[in-house]
Amino acid sequence: MKISEFQQLIAEKYEKRDRQRGTSDTFMWFIEEIGELATALVSKDADNKQEEFADVLAWLCTLANINDVNLEKACEKYTKNQIDGFK
Repeated sequence: MKISEFQQLIAEKYEKRDRQRGTSDTFMWFIEEIGELATALVSKDADNKQEEFADVLAWLCTLANINDVNLEKACEKYTKNQIDGFK
């Protein structure tokens, strides 16, 4: 599945509610998922790690959707060798 397909799937399921929640509140949910991923990364539970990575990606897509950002296009800076140096 392409990034754009996953982002569209998330939009179809959740975008109306996500837009009502807004960026600030959605960002807080995203940060909560980042925290859950951090906890999972130090555990030995591979299934939980996989679940938390999926949740982080889904919430990132949500944030992108409600801010009208196409993640696949945004990632072109990495896929089209447009990076100068290191950050």
